[in-house]
Order: sequence, then structure tokens, then C-alpha cells
Amino acid sequence: MLDFPTWKRVWLWGLTLLAAGAALPSLFSIGDVPWPRVLPNPMVNLGLDLAGGSHILLEADPAQVRAQRLENMEESVRARLKKAEPRIRIGDISSIGGKLAFTVRDEAKVDAAREEVLPLTYGAGLTGQRDWTIEVVDGNRFILTPTAAGLEQAVTSAMDSATEVVRKRIDELGTREPTILRQGDERIVVQVPGLDDPQALKALLGQTAKLEFKLVDVTAPPSDVAVGIVPPGSEIIPYANPDEYGGVPAIAVRRLGGIKGDMLTDARQSFEQQTNQPVVSITFDQQGGAKFAKLTSENVNRPFAIILDGKVLSAPNINEPILGGSAQISGGFTVDTANQLAISLRSGALPVDLTVIEERTVGPDLGADSIRRGLLAMMIGSVAVVVLMIVTYGRFGVYSTLALAFNVLMVLGVMAVLNATLTLPGIAGFVLTVGAAVDANVLINERIREERNKGRRVIAAVENGYREASRAIYDANITNFIAGVLLFLFGSGPIRGFAVVLIIGLFTSVFTAVTLTRMWTASWLRKARPTEILV
Repeated sequence: MLDFPTWKRVWLWGLTLLAAGAALPSLFSIGDVPWPRVLPNPMVNLGLDLAGGSHILLEADPAQVRAQRLENMEESVRARLKKAEPRIRIGDISSIGGKLAFTVRDEAKVDAAREEVLPLTYGAGLTGQRDWTIEVVDGNRFILTPTAAGLEQAVTSAMDSATEVVRKRIDELGTREPTILRQGDERIVVQVPGLDDPQALKALLGQTAKLEFKLVDVTAPPSDVAVGIVPPGSEIIPYANPDEYGGVPAIAVRRLGGIKGDMLTDARQSFEQQTNQPVVSITFDQQGGAKFAKLTSENVNRPFAIILDGKVLSAPNINEPILGGSAQISGGFTVDTANQLAISLRSGALPVDLTVIEERTVGPDLGADSIRRGLLAMMIGSVAVVVLMIVTYGRFGVYSTLALAFNVLMVLGVMAVLNATLTLPGIAGFVLTVGAAVDANVLINERIREERNKGRRVIAAVENGYREASRAIYDANITNFIAGVLLFLFGSGPIRGFAVVLIIGLFTSVFTAVTLTRMWTASWLRKARPTEILV
């Protein structure tokens, strides 16, 4: 237990100094002291409650998911029956009451139509249900109804996708350690530390970035469009800037058969060569490029609408086929708005609109005050513990104090290397770590005292004291480790911050309180050969 060869002492000191040294850049930053640029610069990130920033709660509307499913199913049914061999002709599809209904014109093809439509439905998780039910009434009329299990699965999938899109957009802003998590079935919590412009964040997250290219229905008279009347298969979309089109508020477009923005591979802010106006240059993937080329080739000299989030940005005329798989979006952008749209398009469209229902802003002054108060609490507690340990245990108390100092530095250093985030509850975890580290030394010192009272010699008492106390220390810390892991897995935000510091602190406290103090004690015993110890 007390045998420490040279290689082992060098390894332990090297590990200790390396971990403690990783904390120096963070300590320099807290003290507003510049850190040399030539040296590595691992830093502990400060959470929202310490660095300030924005807290935003977003909410989705499940009704939009249901409407989108109806539209997607309608388009899939049309495409599937059109490609069937032989082709299955159907009447107009209606979507009244949240159900799809259509009639097969040739009753002899009803069974074939059912075989074509059935693969468009899927199992809804482990419920044993399908996401759509198919009924045939009156001999040739199909009714497709979304099931409750299918709707729940669709909403869950949409919210998971929306959470990932939000994460990508915030990462594009260059922020560090944002907290993005689901809350309930329809909400997303976003916390971004150190954000100076919360309005820009709200605008970025509130933009669905649902990009579509649809053909303009030139058969719809403007007078009918003005009063909300369009031919079957078309819909009315308002202009984003009606003044640019002579005050005309809206335009009629074909509802199906367009191209969606989920086929994009890139989007960048650029400038139009002739007018030097900011635009967004987009690039399609292979499938999207082929579809875009087909659309423009088959509709030369016809207008098509560029639609973003349900509003027409522009409706240019197709003068010639666009075969390069790339295009430009214009719409009276500034450089900032064009760049914001490019970020939104690159990160993907939100599958559902998100509305900001709660917003809180934490100022950096409040965070700085929290740091000062937290450090003051830890300092007062540490000083009190140090005094008590030295007075009670003498030399062994000094070793405990040194181990405590290295423990704090190592926790900071490990957090910096892992690029972890420190929150106000994390500072509470620091204070708890101090107590846990000292508790281990108290167990060891008291056990050594008991061994001496039994009449054992110094070296035997110290060796037995460390051996017997270590069992209780390991058992207690394993229990705390399990609790910390559960807090991290099932907690969120500040709870996770507390768990991170707690888990790291458990490892460092055991290392410093047991291994380091044992190495120091063994070196002193080997050199001094004392016959009596004050413990």
C-alpha cells in the first residue's frame, strides 16, 4: 500500500500537474488576465446563468403536421396510381374532415388500386396499427383515414426533426454549448449562453424555411384570384412584397407537382451580377437537379413561383431550361436577411412552424454576480475546512489541504479539456466535491488514529488505515457516481451541469484524497522514519 517506485511517482505527478495546468486558462479568464496565445487554451464554457444569454421556449402546432400528412398522402396516391400498369384513373381527391377520399372510375380496378395504395401505409411503432386505414365504400370509393397512433408518431418525428434543425441553425451562428431539448410533446427549449442578439435568434428559429417551387396557374383570372376563386388543383399564395407586383396581393399556383427545398445541398448568400443586389444561391442534389431541369424544360415561357414559408418571393418566367442544378432566390433581401435565409436553408426546413411563447434574457452582470457569490461561498467553506483539518490532524491535515487544492484545479482542468459547461448548480457541485474530498481524508485519518490506539506501529497503522478506509470511500463514491449518471441521463439544463461536475469531482476527489495523500505520506514515512505521529 505504501510502496511508490520512482516511475509511479513521476506518472502520478505528471497526471496531476497536467490536469491542474489545464485549468489555468480558465482561471486567467476569470481574473481578466491575458493567456499567452502560443500555449494551448482549453476553456470551461459558462452556462446561461453565468455568462448571460437567451432562453426561448418554442411551441409547434400539431394541426400543421396533420395537414402536411394529408397533402403528402394525396400526392403519393396520385403518383402511385398514375404509374400503375395499366394506369388506374381516379376522380378528384377530397380532403374534407381530415380524411382523403377518391373514386376509382373503373370498378374492375378497385382491387388493383387497393394493392397500389396499401404500401403507402406503414406500421405505427409497436402499436400493432397502421398509420392510415383504407376503406372501400359504395363499391369504388376509397376513404383513407389517419389513425391516432399514426398521428402521434408523425408529431413525434416532426418534433425530433425540428429539434435537430434548430440545433443546426444555432451551430451555424458559432455559439458554444447551447442547450436544446424537447419539453413535452409539442415544445422545444432553447438556451444559448453569451448571445448578444436574441432578436436575431428568434428570427432565425421562427423562420420555417420551407422552400417550394410551383408552377403558376396562368388559367386563373386575376379577378377570381382576388376574391379567392381558383380552378380545381390550384391554391392561392400571397406575395411577400405585394408592392413589387403592382399591389397584387396574391397569385394562383398549382398545388401539386412542384419541387421542395429538402432537395437542396447548399445555400449561400451572394450578389446578383447585373444589379449587385443580395440574393441566395442554391444548389440541388442529383435528384432535385434532375427534377428542376425537367420542370423548367417542360414549362419554357411559363412563370413559376418561388415560395418561402407560404409566401411568394418572386414569380419569374422560365426563359430556358435550367440544367445546372443551381438557381438564385431574389426577393428584396439585405445582406443579413439573405445570409439568415441561407443558414435556414442549409440547416433544412422545419417540418412544423415554431412559435416563441416564452422568452427570458439573462444579463452578463447577473451571471458575473452569480460567479462571485458562488466563488465566495466555495472560498469561505474551503478556508473553514482547511483550518479544521490542519488543527485536527496536523501534518495529515496539510496533506488533505494540498489534495483539496489539486482536486479543485483538476476538476476545472478536466472540464476544460472536455469542453464542458459550468453552470450555477455546477458551482454547487464544486462545493459538494470539496466536502466529499475532505470526507475521504477524515475517514482515512480517523482510521489511522484507531489503528494507533490499538497499539499498532506507525507504518502498520498508516497502511491499515488507508486500506480499510478505502473500502468505505469506494463504496460511497460508487453510489454517488450512479446517482450522478442518472441525474445526467434524465435531467436537463442546470441538473446536467450539476451532474457533470459531480461525476468529474468524484474521480478527482478519490484520486487526490486517497492516491496523492498516500504517496505524500509514504515519502515522508520513508524519509523521517517517525516513531509517533499526530493524527
